Amino acid sequence: MGDHLWLRAPHAADRRRLLGQLDLPPLLAAVDAHRLLRGPYTAAGAVLRAVADDAFTRDPELAVRHNAELATAAPELAVSVPTAWATLEWAVADERRVRYYPRLHTRNIANGIADFLRAYLALIPDGGPRALYVDNVHHADPTDRELLAVLLRRHDIPGLTVVVGTGPEPVADPPGEVEESLAAALPAFARTVVGECAGRCAGVEYVTSDGTADVESVIASYALLGEEERARRHDARCAELYALGEQSLALGAIPFHAVRGGNPVAAVRAVKHALGHCRKVGLYHAAAELALLGKEVVERGGSAEEEWWHFTEAAASSLAVVGRGAEAAALYAEAEKVVTGARQRLGVAYGTAMLHVRDAADDALARDHMRRAVVLADELDDPEECAFHSVFARNGMALVELRDGRVDEALRLVEEALGEVGERTDLPARHREERRLLRSVLRLNRGLVLEKAGRLVEALAEHTANAEVEPEFFEHHFHMGVLLRQLGREEDAIAAFSRVLPLSPPFPEVHYNLADAWLELGDVRRALAAFDRVLELAPGHLAAVVNRASLRCEVGDTHGAWEDVRDGLAMSPDNVHLLCVRARLLAEGGEPRRAGEALSAALRVDPEFGPAWALRGQVRFDAGDVGGALADLDRAVALADGPEVRFNRGVLFETVGRFGEAAADYRVVLAAVEDVDARARLEVCLKALAR
Repeated sequence: MGDHLWLRAPHAADRRRLLGQLDLPPLLAAVDAHRLLRGPYTAAGAVLRAVADDAFTRDPELAVRHNAELATAAPELAVSVPTAWATLEWAVADERRVRYYPRLHTRNIANGIADFLRAYLALIPDGGPRALYVDNVHHADPTDRELLAVLLRRHDIPGLTVVVGTGPEPVADPPGEVEESLAAALPAFARTVVGECAGRCAGVEYVTSDGTADVESVIASYALLGEEERARRHDARCAELYALGEQSLALGAIPFHAVRGGNPVAAVRAVKHALGHCRKVGLYHAAAELALLGKEVVERGGSAEEEWWHFTEAAASSLAVVGRGAEAAALYAEAEKVVTGARQRLGVAYGTAMLHVRDAADDALARDHMRRAVVLADELDDPEECAFHSVFARNGMALVELRDGRVDEALRLVEEALGEVGERTDLPARHREERRLLRSVLRLNRGLVLEKAGRLVEALAEHTANAEVEPEFFEHHFHMGVLLRQLGREEDAIAAFSRVLPLSPPFPEVHYNLADAWLELGDVRRALAAFDRVLELAPGHLAAVVNRASLRCEVGDTHGAWEDVRDGLAMSPDNVHLLCVRARLLAEGGEPRRAGEALSAALRVDPEFGPAWALRGQVRFDAGDVGGALADLDRAVALADGPEVRFNRGVLFETVGRFGEAAADYRVVLAAVEDVDARARLEVCLKALAR
């Protein structure tokens, strides 16, 4: 457990008293995380706004390196940083957007903010530690909870003590898929300090507190107000907040007051604005909550089908992204009974199909719904509207076919769709931009389909062409790097992955690929550093744990290798690669019996895993079991023939005097690679045979 603290007490005032009794470093900031204040990143935004001016003065490059993180978490800083949103999806209307951020985008944002704070703390002249107090975390948006989980578990910000304030109850994670669990991080990395209710607490008026007051008498006074008076106060407070002109207020307090005020039209407008922002920048938990709120408001007011569908579709698609598929499916099923317009029915069919694709629930159902979407798209009256939705639906059908393994059909559909969105200079500018975005998405998907078909050079050409048109979109460069690696062009792949780094918040996959590429080029130092970075960003990245364990073992970092083996086996107890590394460590530590047991366990998991047979052969040979070693190495050659296992079997043959078979193995080694030891041993064997 680290130096972080978890203050648990009934009221914010009780927690502030606790905070004052602690011996802490100077405060970097003390912020309130209650999501009713500023919605997603309420706490993160407050911290960033507090330090941004000083940080940019000390190092202006921080604004460049972390532009996406800063503009997302603290929208008011968008005017102070280079634009984070210059790619094609930002040039089209919201309803024409066909490219959104993935679910893990907020994890990457959180790691980027952690990097920013680490860099900023290193710039502070006294170099001393700082404390960050974040209160009302039990009312925080999932984005702030995710960020706090990252700050608590990352050990590379040693000068920062995080103090989390919550009520007395345990903190729960949000429903759906959770990558960074605050519920797990708090007890693991923070020491708990419990406080009691100190009696009567003073508190601001409920409406003025933007709904965050936690004093019972204040809440009771608000409840006693008449309906009209409550609405009047909310409208007045809403007007005050609008006058401040701060975008983050429009994501929290403004919609909170608007839906409780006396103007239903203003309420819908406020919620719709917040929802649109959250969807565009990938804040899907908040988007789902706002969409459901908007749906409730329009149902209460009996508004038109178009508005009801807008909120229902946004709620369903946002819930699907965060792993709440059953709730999304229920919304689509409800909509199917309600909506009558062709475009809305198309949206229901497409959304339901993508749910089945995402959850791998039923490929046949996914295909049926997507076919219905294609038919409905062709029925739209407006020609450009028809073309747009027809292309989009066919692209969706291609994804269904690809999931089902029908690569040729997926490729045909993508190419058919591409044929429908060629350049049209006669169209209005907005339609030309829509077509550019659609072409980019389709070319990216064609690249993925071609890769699946094994046509790597053609796939690379697709992503390269996309990168030339849209050089600021990181995914094009990432896919180029993946393909360049498959084509054996490691240095070019490293250049492509390096281009990704300044275009995106940090994400593990790019560093994992860099690590593998450096390893392939023999640069162990850089490979290890890249694997370290992967696991700094995502400790649960099993492949990185496995590879780093093996590499640490190779370079003699026994302590580090054991640490990775323990962590990895805790995640995946039957991982054959980790069991083999464990066996190597045991063997090198003078425990051949336990090493053999670990390898036998690996082979029970996967009897076809050649490296385990090869390693057990070595262990048995070192223990004097020549017959068992030879049997294991024979099996290893049959399963995973290669220079190393052939060399080891050759040594074994040579040791027992079977020089002809040893010579044959050494010749196989030398045919693959020039090996001085193999050549010397071959000469010894040939001389022995001559005698």
